[in-house]
Amino acid sequence: MQYHLEGFRPGDPHVSPAVDQPATPHDKVDVIIVGCGPAGLTLAAQLAVIGGLSVRIFDRKEGPLEVGQADGIACRSMEMFEAFGFVEKVRREAYWVNETTFWRPRPGGSGLRRADRIQDVEDDLSHQPHVILNQARIHDFFLEVMANAPARLTPDYRRDLVSLTRDDTAEYPVTATFDRLDAPGEQEVVRAKYIVGCDGARSAVRKSLGLALKGDAARQLWGVMDVLADTDFPDIRLKCAIQSAEAGSILLIPREGGYMVRLYIELDALHGDERAADRNVTAAMLEQKAQAILAPYRFEVREVAWWSAYEIGQRVCDAFDDANEARDPRIFIAGDACHTHSPKAGQGMNVSMADTFNLGWKLASVLKGQAGPSLLATYSAERQAKAQELIDFDRDMARLFSEKPRNAEEEARFQTYFQTHGRYTAGVETTYDSSPIVGPDSHQHLATGQVIGKRFHSAPVIRLADAKPLEFAQELLADGRWRIVAFAGEDDDGTEGGAVARLCDYLSDDPASPLQRYTPRGADPDAVIDLRAVFQQSHRDLDLSAMPGLLLPRKGRLDLIDYEKIFTVDTRGPVDIFKQRGIDRRAGALVVIRPDQFVAHVLPLDSHAALSDFFAGFMQPAE
Repeated sequence: MQYHLEGFRPGDPHVSPAVDQPATPHDKVDVIIVGCGPAGLTLAAQLAVIGGLSVRIFDRKEGPLEVGQADGIACRSMEMFEAFGFVEKVRREAYWVNETTFWRPRPGGSGLRRADRIQDVEDDLSHQPHVILNQARIHDFFLEVMANAPARLTPDYRRDLVSLTRDDTAEYPVTATFDRLDAPGEQEVVRAKYIVGCDGARSAVRKSLGLALKGDAARQLWGVMDVLADTDFPDIRLKCAIQSAEAGSILLIPREGGYMVRLYIELDALHGDERAADRNVTAAMLEQKAQAILAPYRFEVREVAWWSAYEIGQRVCDAFDDANEARDPRIFIAGDACHTHSPKAGQGMNVSMADTFNLGWKLASVLKGQAGPSLLATYSAERQAKAQELIDFDRDMARLFSEKPRNAEEEARFQTYFQTHGRYTAGVETTYDSSPIVGPDSHQHLATGQVIGKRFHSAPVIRLADAKPLEFAQELLADGRWRIVAFAGEDDDGTEGGAVARLCDYLSDDPASPLQRYTPRGADPDAVIDLRAVFQQSHRDLDLSAMPGLLLPRKGRLDLIDYEKIFTVDTRGPVDIFKQRGIDRRAGALVVIRPDQFVAHVLPLDSHAALSDFFAGFMQPAE
C-alpha cells in the first residue's frame, strides 16, 4: 500500500485525505445510484475511489442492511475485494468452502450415505478462496471504502424513487424524483448525467424504461433458513448436496462463526396460479422437512436467525440500458434489476457486483473525458450476455438438484455437473467477446494463460526494490486505471537496448504513444495508464538503478520516485509466473489489462504501433 506521495500522512492510511466535491449543486450530480445492495455499493465504492466525480446513492430502506440473504462469495469476487482493499477482512471473518460432500439414499432407499467428497475449488483456479459471509458484512466493507474515499460518500436512506425522465437537451439529462420517507409529503428532485438502477427485482428504474424481466418459473418451492442447531449429522461443517429417496433435497452451507448453518430445503411443487406466499410456510415447517430429509440423523433447531420461502425462477432483461440507434445510454440497470435466478448456485450477489464493477470505470472514463460515450454501450453488450449464460446454467443446476435419481448413473449426474462447472461458479470463466476494449487473439500464443477477454490470472512475483513477495493481482487496484504489463524476454534485464527499455522510450517520448496522448498535462505519468514490468531473473541479479526511468517515475508535488513498478519471478516455488501463465520465455509479451482486471489485449513487446492503435479505438486525447 502506497501513501505519503503528497507528503507525510499520520493516522490510518486507509482513510484518504478529504477533497472538496466538484463545484455543482447537491441536486445536480454526475451519477445517481438507486439501491444500496451489492451492485449499488460496488458501483458507489468504485466511483468514490476513482474520485473527481459527484455521486449520490439512494435507498428506500431506513439504513444499512443488518441481515443479508446472500452469503456465497466466489473466488472472482474475492479478487475484486482485493482491488478495493478489504479482502483480508473477508478472509478473516468468513467460512472457507474447502470441500463439498454428496449424500444420497442408501441402497434400498432408507437413510443416507456419503457418496463422495471432493475439493471445492480446483488447484490454481484463483489465489483467493471460495468463502461464505453474511451479505450485510460485505455491505459494511463497501460503505467503509466509500466513507474513507476522498469524497466521503455516504448513502441517502429513506428515499423512494417515484419518477424518472430523460431530456437530452439539458446539461443534466436525467431527472429523478424521490419521495422522502423520512419527511412524509415531501419530495427531492435530483438531476444527473447518468443514473444506475440497482434497486432489485421490482426495480423502479427498470419499469421507467419499459423493460421487463423475461423467463419462466420452475414452479418449485424452496425454503431457506439460517439456524443454530444440535445435530449428529457428521458433515454439518462441510458444504453438502443431500438428496434423499423420497423426502426431497437439501443444500447445506456452513456459515461464518463456527456454529450457524444455512439450509436450502426443497418443498413441494407449486400448482396452477399458486404462489410461495399461498403455502403459509413457517420456520417450524422447514425444520420438520429438514429432519425428514436428514433422517435417520438427528437435527434440532435451537435458534432461527433468518428464514424465507421462495419460488425458483430465471429471468433476464433484453437490455441493460436505455440506448437505441439514435442515442447513447444514460440510464442503466444492474444486478437483480435485470436478472434473477435461484440462490443455490451462489451467483446472485457475485454476478450483481460484477455488473457494476464492469460499469463503474466506464462511467468514470466518459465523465472524465478519457473516452467517448460509445464506451458505455459495451456494458449492456458484455453483461447481458453473461446474465443469459447464468440463467441457462442456473436452470440446469436447479433441475438436477431436484431430480429424484433412479440409478447410479443418474445419482452421479448432479455431482458431475457440479465438478464440470466449478470454474463457472467460481466466477473465473467469464469471457467477453471481441470489441473496442477486447482485442483480437492474434498474439494469444505469447501468453496462453492470460486469455484475452478473461480476468487477469494472478501468480506470485517478487517486487524488485524491496524483495517483497506478493500476488501480482495486489497491484490491480480498483482505481479506474488501465495497466500495461511488460513480461520481459529471457535475456532482457531492463537495461538500454532491450525490448522493455525500447518500450519505455516509446511510451515516454513518442507523441503517438498512449501515455503521451491520454495523460492530462501536469498529471503523474501513470494517472491514466499504469506501466509495470516483470523480469525472468532473480531479484538479486537485477540492477534497479539501470532500469528505464518510466519504471521509476517521479510523481506527486514532492517529485518522489515510485519504486513499486518492477517485479521478478518468485524463484522460491516450483513454478514462476511465466510458466504458470504460459508467457513466452524467449519473446516475452505485453499484456493490457482493463480497469476491471480483464485482459484486453496480448501483443509482442515491440508492437508499439498496435498498442497505440488499440487505445485509439476508444480513448480520447487529453486536453
